[in-house]
Amino acid sequence: MNFELKTFDLAGAAAEKCDALIVLLQASFKPGIDVLSGLVAQALKAGDLETKAGKLLQLYRPAGIGATRVVLASVGDGTAREMRQGVAAAVAAVKSSPAKKLAICFSAMPDERALRSAIMAVAEASYVYTSTKSKGEPRLIQRVVIALPTVARLKSVFVQAVAAVAGIEYAKEWANRPANHATPTLLAGAAKSLAKLHNIECEVLGPKEVAKLAMGSFMAVAQGTDEPLRFIVLRYTGAAKTEAPTVLIGKGITFDSGGISLKPAPEMDEMKFDMSGAASVLGVFHALADLQPAINVVGLIPACENLSGGRAIKPGDVVTSMSGQTIEILNTDAEGRLVLCDALTYAERFKPRAVVDIATLTGACMIALGGVRSGLFSSNDELAAALVLAGESSTDLCWRMPLDDDYAEGLKSNFADVANVAGRQGGAITAAKFLQRFAAKFAWAHLDIAGTAWKSGAAKGATGRPVALLLEYLLTAAK
Repeated sequence: MNFELKTFDLAGAAAEKCDALIVLLQASFKPGIDVLSGLVAQALKAGDLETKAGKLLQLYRPAGIGATRVVLASVGDGTAREMRQGVAAAVAAVKSSPAKKLAICFSAMPDERALRSAIMAVAEASYVYTSTKSKGEPRLIQRVVIALPTVARLKSVFVQAVAAVAGIEYAKEWANRPANHATPTLLAGAAKSLAKLHNIECEVLGPKEVAKLAMGSFMAVAQGTDEPLRFIVLRYTGAAKTEAPTVLIGKGITFDSGGISLKPAPEMDEMKFDMSGAASVLGVFHALADLQPAINVVGLIPACENLSGGRAIKPGDVVTSMSGQTIEILNTDAEGRLVLCDALTYAERFKPRAVVDIATLTGACMIALGGVRSGLFSSNDELAAALVLAGESSTDLCWRMPLDDDYAEGLKSNFADVANVAGRQGGAITAAKFLQRFAAKFAWAHLDIAGTAWKSGAAKGATGRPVALLLEYLLTAAK
């Protein structure tokens, strides 16, 4: 989708030639003397348009207006949340029409968060997945004009939001693909394609290289499938090479059957989304290539399948991680932490300023926080605060969870240094406590996105979260 930023108010919007014009109206709207203002005033007076966010009035070829279709959309007080509601409803209203060029005009200057939210909402509401459809419906809305009364103050916000949208949609593209169209090898190919962009490099390690690194925990998960594992290393270099990078680690389980600890059959198809953490890392790098901030970022993706073949790991097996710590595998469906722990150890070589791992890790986090906020765990208060603030600014929310040492008691094992599970109670926390053992040498945070990475039901599909949160965090750190 192509976005364009223009300067005009409601009077200018009336003259804009487009297939559909969306006018975002705050409750405090004061009509001017232009044609559009007159239409809005009449609609409000007649009660045909309410001021509650998400309420709409649709018009077709109104006199004196250049647009074929006009949607008057209320956005309440203009907060980021209300802006998202209003834009989502308005785009849904025109999405079924043959509109290709869309213009969005604000009745009053939005703040940074509201503008970012509006752009995100346009992209989300108009997104169409087509990769594996023989006659995929094309994305009808191809060009979006964002019109503001004045541009200068919010131009940088617009540029960042557009880059974030591109990154989010890249993450969605890969997370939505079926597992046979997103194998570890194909995922590595996507990473290599990003290396064609400015300041990005990619290295892909296969089974032999991973074995030389002694990533026994990662290799154990992959041994039950015929698909070869891939360990993907992405580097974005926008600052001096001497500047410590931020490392992002994305869980890349391209399909998770649960292994020998087999998952229930209903909704197992959704386990193609178990590489959403990896997809978010790819999406962030796509956005970094567009924005070229003066920072260094490393992306690590341990990618493999978790299946139950004849060589698959069994409950009770003990494996040795890259760190040298031994792990008793009590549940083969707790495999994400087994691939992440070796990636955390690998991250040490970069002497990072911070490390953030992103994973669809536990059903327990879905129970705790639902689909609204991602779970945030961190051993570093400064890093945790920065991520929470980035989530609020980008409206890609997270919530900090506890990491008390007492939660690690259940991970004790009679046969290894640590067990990979600790029972049902506090499952998201005990999973984070497991990872914390491998992250002692740097500032570390863990984002459990099991509840936020995709939606089920009629709206089934990837959300692209937490690309916006991670990008906001990185760009703020660059200032």
